[in-house]
Amino acid sequence: MTTPPPEAQAAAPVLPVAVDAMGGDRGVEAVVAGALRACGEGLGPLLLVGDEARIQAALAEAGGGDAPIRIVHASEVIGMAEHPGRAARTKRDSSMHVGFRLVKDGQAAGFVSAGNTGAMMAVGLLTLRRLPGCDRPAIASCLPTAKGHVVLLDMGANVDCRASHLAQFALMGAAYA
Repeated sequence: MTTPPPEAQAAAPVLPVAVDAMGGDRGVEAVVAGALRACGEGLGPLLLVGDEARIQAALAEAGGGDAPIRIVHASEVIGMAEHPGRAARTKRDSSMHVGFRLVKDGQAAGFVSAGNTGAMMAVGLLTLRRLPGCDRPAIASCLPTAKGHVVLLDMGANVDCRASHLAQFALMGAAYA
């Protein structure tokens, strides 16, 4: 059996990244502006999660009608000052819950939010669970260095860690890098 030439092979569909349009301090307009910029740089498609009417208005205002962006409605928002655990348990139709469900259901490759960090961790754990052998999740960030990038994990999200947690963070960081 021969393999068809690359142009005859069906391209695998690109899963979009889901973005919390309601999270962060600067409002829906700032998230929409960032999403449009990302799409303009070829980083789409994107799913904007949140209040559909507000997102549509911001997209129309910014002239983003042709961008590869789809809106997924969420009727609730977890505020920056809300108690993370309580909000994660009670606001089941929040933009964070909806975004993580998109990932869980295979409709998004990942979920990004600039909202309440503690709630983001709590909702992520409730929705996606942990990997076997991973006691705690860690927030990761790639930092530029003179020789490339370095992956930094935990970012202060865990107030008290055991040595075993730090070892797990190191393994997760190495796997990610």
